[in-house]
Amino acid sequence: MTTPPPVTVYPPDAEGGRLVRIHGVVAGRAYGLWDMVVFLHRTALSPILLDEDEIADSDLIEWRGGGPDVWEP
Repeated sequence: MTTPPPVTVYPPDAEGGRLVRIHGVVAGRAYGLWDMVVFLHRTALSPILLDEDEIADSDLIEWRGGGPDVWEP
């Protein structure tokens, strides 16, 4: 059995925001990769995922409803 990634980013809502859960806890609504940087810097993942490029390419994030370049509904 594989362990799911610690970060889940849900599909964009009507306003273009994406719900973000980290270890099952809602971190907030992201409107772009910079918001993801802010959310992750509040967690133990911050030394691993330091910037937007690392976040976009990370296996620690499950992107639902589109990848890191999808922010429109």
